[in-house]
Amino acid sequence: MTQDTFRDETAGVRPLEGSTPPEPSERIDPAADPVPPLAPAAKTGLGLLDELSPEQLGRLGDEIDQTRVDVFARLDELYVPERQWYVQPFAEKVISVLGPDIGDAQWRAMGVWAQLRTNLSHTREHDHLRDPVSLALCVAERKLAWTGDEIELLWQASVEPILFDRDPASPLILPLAVTRKLSHEAQRRHLPLMRQVQELLNRSRGWFSPQDKLDLDILIAEHAEDDPVEATTCLVGKGDGFAAMMASEYGVSLGSRQTFPLLRHWITATSARPSVAWLRRAAALLTPDTAALIQEVLSRLPAYRETAIYLHARTATPLRGMVWTCELIDEPWVVPLLGEVALAAGTGIGGSGPNSRSEMLANAALGVLAKHGGLEVVAPLARLQTKIRRRSILAKVAQVLDAVAAQAGLSREQLLDRTVPTFGLGPDGVLEEKAGEHVLRLALNETGTPLLTFLNPAGKPVKSAPKAVRESHGGLLSEFRKLLAEVRKTLPSERLRIERALAEDRLWRWNQVEEFFLDHPVTGVHGRRLIWQILQGPAGIPVKTADGWELTDPLGRRIQPRADTPVQLWHPIGAAVEEVRSRRDHLLEIGLRQPFKQAFREVYLLTPAEEQTGTFSNRFAGHVLRYGQAKALLSERGWTGLSLGHWDAAGGSGQGEAVKEVPGWRARWDMELPWGSWEHDEYGAPASSCISGPIRFDRTDVESREAVPLTEVPPLVLSEIMRDADLAVGVSSVGLDPQGQGDYWQSYNFGDLTESAEVRRDALTRLLPRLRIADRVELAERFLRVRGDLRTYKIHLGSGNILMEPNDAYLCIVPQGAFDQVFLPFEEDGGMLAVIMSKAFLLADDTAITDPSITHQIRS
Repeated sequence: MTQDTFRDETAGVRPLEGSTPPEPSERIDPAADPVPPLAPAAKTGLGLLDELSPEQLGRLGDEIDQTRVDVFARLDELYVPERQWYVQPFAEKVISVLGPDIGDAQWRAMGVWAQLRTNLSHTREHDHLRDPVSLALCVAERKLAWTGDEIELLWQASVEPILFDRDPASPLILPLAVTRKLSHEAQRRHLPLMRQVQELLNRSRGWFSPQDKLDLDILIAEHAEDDPVEATTCLVGKGDGFAAMMASEYGVSLGSRQTFPLLRHWITATSARPSVAWLRRAAALLTPDTAALIQEVLSRLPAYRETAIYLHARTATPLRGMVWTCELIDEPWVVPLLGEVALAAGTGIGGSGPNSRSEMLANAALGVLAKHGGLEVVAPLARLQTKIRRRSILAKVAQVLDAVAAQAGLSREQLLDRTVPTFGLGPDGVLEEKAGEHVLRLALNETGTPLLTFLNPAGKPVKSAPKAVRESHGGLLSEFRKLLAEVRKTLPSERLRIERALAEDRLWRWNQVEEFFLDHPVTGVHGRRLIWQILQGPAGIPVKTADGWELTDPLGRRIQPRADTPVQLWHPIGAAVEEVRSRRDHLLEIGLRQPFKQAFREVYLLTPAEEQTGTFSNRFAGHVLRYGQAKALLSERGWTGLSLGHWDAAGGSGQGEAVKEVPGWRARWDMELPWGSWEHDEYGAPASSCISGPIRFDRTDVESREAVPLTEVPPLVLSEIMRDADLAVGVSSVGLDPQGQGDYWQSYNFGDLTESAEVRRDALTRLLPRLRIADRVELAERFLRVRGDLRTYKIHLGSGNILMEPNDAYLCIVPQGAFDQVFLPFEEDGGMLAVIMSKAFLLADDTAITDPSITHQIRS
């Protein structure tokens, strides 16, 4: 249609003389009903009514009178479904043409026309719904004297399957707006049709406005007084497993007369944070019973495991309302529970990764914790820092910690030092309480493993909770089990926090180390097994004496630092080779297993090749990694941002980078998808493998993010970043795949050793003479050579894979179970040292092997 045609399309429509177009929001007085009919329209046909099927006309019955037919005909003349290069808004066009004296009845007829045209018309042009919907919206804004029959007609017109190619606009704007203005009793008449429309939308694939669906569900829920489960289902929806659980297990409580108004309020939690008015309304509706219900429902969230969808928006919104309401509840369970909710929602699918299950819910919990303030929020926030990798959430955690720290006059790190919970454990790491004639004992053993044991009346331990304890002291038993779970969660978080302090070269005063890292029953499990160093002075392992803590070096010399002496964790990068060797020997002599590699820590110095490349390192470039495994390990060690996958038909998101920030510096490690990976990876899913690229560094205090020469990077920063990269490659390389092949597989499995493999070799040098198989093993440059009775084997110190002499045939052995036959001075990421040792013990006695999958390879 041309522009000229558009200008002439209203030629046959006559406005009233002297009229001026009213504003769309103008209200028409219902007392003006009825008004004279509009000027006669062309009678060439019934227009919209001609498009309705006999069945549709039959449903409408006698509701289409001559007045409405006249209005319909006039609107049909104005309605042009085809799109032009310029289109005047339809509602505006109608008002400008028909004039200001449109009566109440005619406005209502216009609304009925819009509803029929939206829901029943067979016009199939893609944009055909926009005009009638815009008119329906204009009518919905007016205060009109709708009759019950007219409202029923609007709902009758809505009981029609929505065609697939229709615009997902808002076909229920008008009937919803009109029905909401009715009294509760008047609304009941329309419930049967409203339920039919609800069922239609439930079956639909989404070609409707989600807000329309929610508004309709709310209307129906408010009439489900006798069916609280239905009321709950209407408000939380059926979009995920948690919503189904809420309806089935808590529907009676949530939909009860007491709680339903609060549930109705929770679904309005659609903003980023609650307003004062929102909280005031929640406080007016809150009761002790609903507070207990909030605790019970939110407590289910940490254990909830997602399927395809974690939380649908219809579920997440009332849950956010529950979280906001916790701000009004002064109970000891609030802070730890919100910490658990933030952890569950803030971590990625499966509990790891740089994404989050529900950032909205995590931020809501953090917002309430921030308002709560005080030192009690620090422990859950510290756990979030070690587990969550989503940068935006981590930034919010840091903000809350900084705010609490500022209130206490401390830095964030100092605050974390001071707020690790003891869980009631004494300085010896033990908590005991009597339960009748029995004793419940929670203790940390010498390796830091928390154990819950039970002592009988004779003081002897028993394996499980005695019947008398279960029946008469169930509350105490439950409390101890919760404490056991909390200690288990805290220990790994503290290990990571202390290792991060080592990598960042933190300083303390000696009295702070004694209080927060040696005497503390939980953190002390790790701190007492580490080497501490006086700044630019001697270092040693802590030993408790009658006069306090002293540091003992490998030669047995002791020193007791003064309270204000600056102290740090010892790092081998600043020590001479002989000192490192002596400290490693000392650990083996005293049988001390460190919580992470310290004495046996790898050191990565700048290489000549890196000096030549200048601003990037290719030391760990070109490795083919299992993407999910590499991403998980890097995320655990503080790297963020890596997201590779096939998100579009061209195999997009094929390049990315993992990023880690340390004080003053930022490391960026390039990653990319292998060429052709889209042929075997699922479209829209994360990648299965990736190829590592160069590593670059820039300063965090400079906005440009320009890579700096590696010679300017502090040696400790460089070494720790390279160590992370080595660990990721060592754990996730496809070279570890027993079915691998090709040059990369051969090079990785049996090639030169990395720094981590060299440290492994150094540990074996010290361990082998102590073994009962010492006469059957020897170290070569890259292999541990094991002499069995059937053959001689070579175990590669990097990959742990095996070659058999004399022809270097590959031997596949899949490690099973934990190896505990020999003391190991550390347990590294991936456990490769334990894998090599277990294989050595197995092959040294190869005649005792009974597994046919192994014996067949050896004897072939």
